[in-house]
Amino acid sequence: MKYVDEYRNLKLAKKLSRNIYGLAGADKADYTFMEVCGTHTDTFFKFGLKALLPKNVRLISGPGCPVCVTDASYIDNAISLAGLKGVIITTFGDMVQVPGSLSSLYEERASGRDIRIVYSTLDALKIAENNPSKKIVFLAVGFETTAPTIAMAVLEAKKKKIKNFFVYSTHKLIPPALKCLLKDPDARIDGFILPAHVSAIIGADAYSFLKKFKVASVIAGFEPLDMLQGIMILLKQLKRTKPGIEVQYNRVVKKEGNKNAQRILKMVFRVSDSTWRGLGDIPRSGLKLNSRFSAFDAERHFKMKKPRPAGDKKYCLCGAVLKGKNAPPDCKLFAKGCTPSNPKGPCMVSSEGSCSIYYKYGK
Repeated sequence: MKYVDEYRNLKLAKKLSRNIYGLAGADKADYTFMEVCGTHTDTFFKFGLKALLPKNVRLISGPGCPVCVTDASYIDNAISLAGLKGVIITTFGDMVQVPGSLSSLYEERASGRDIRIVYSTLDALKIAENNPSKKIVFLAVGFETTAPTIAMAVLEAKKKKIKNFFVYSTHKLIPPALKCLLKDPDARIDGFILPAHVSAIIGADAYSFLKKFKVASVIAGFEPLDMLQGIMILLKQLKRTKPGIEVQYNRVVKKEGNKNAQRILKMVFRVSDSTWRGLGDIPRSGLKLNSRFSAFDAERHFKMKKPRPAGDKKYCLCGAVLKGKNAPPDCKLFAKGCTPSNPKGPCMVSSEGSCSIYYKYGK
């Protein structure tokens, strides 16, 4: 398949592998690289890339799964909204099974709550148009990648004067989370494989702050050769005195990013503090609707109080996995009490979740 097969060439993969061995084997150092995005984790396991890397090059997962970093308190609030008379909750499918403190949207739907899975925000807007006597709440979860689509739906609702459509936003911004990780005194991260889709929106320049931390960084695509070349670039950077930010995925990502998407985000949202599962409260790491679009803000309309972080249950290591401090098999429940059909934490729910990926391919 054109534009796919080129990036899955075994001959080139072996050549990149030899280059990586040459760079990593030049000294006795160990290298730990974090793939921020769950799709990179999936590629790493799906194509068996570990077999092409030397033992002193290790990849760990990061907080790049939007469902996984959503705090349980957000689920609890969504469940409370679902219990209100005349409210229809709309959400993407991977949110339904994420456990809150006591229940999940899946369980609440089974008990009779009107909770509907949609494939786009415009589907939720259509439900609002078709149910004028109901209040439709869309659960806006995601990073800079999906936030522009939610912004467009809000603009469309305003244009059509739809007054029963509301957004409950817990959108999160990747750069502040990376800064939080690097400020952790226990962090052991030599380099980042930065998220490709997010970077297509915000651009490479958004990561300029990483230079202060002297950490190697590359924006790599999701195909096997993309990742291998990205790892090679990280190793080359670490041989220099000043690691930088490089774009391997230059067929999509530009230094300045997508200006139109950035403009729409700035028009509809304001930057806010946000609670991340595993990372806690991170200043200026989230997006909320600004005052111009407050009529569509679920928190304002339903007079919701600021949620208290619920965190993880004691037996769940999702928070530690998202920080790269533990691998999924370290959890006592992994593949035993916790499976994709019976998840105990969000990292086992989403297809981008580390636990789900380890379960799918690790066996």
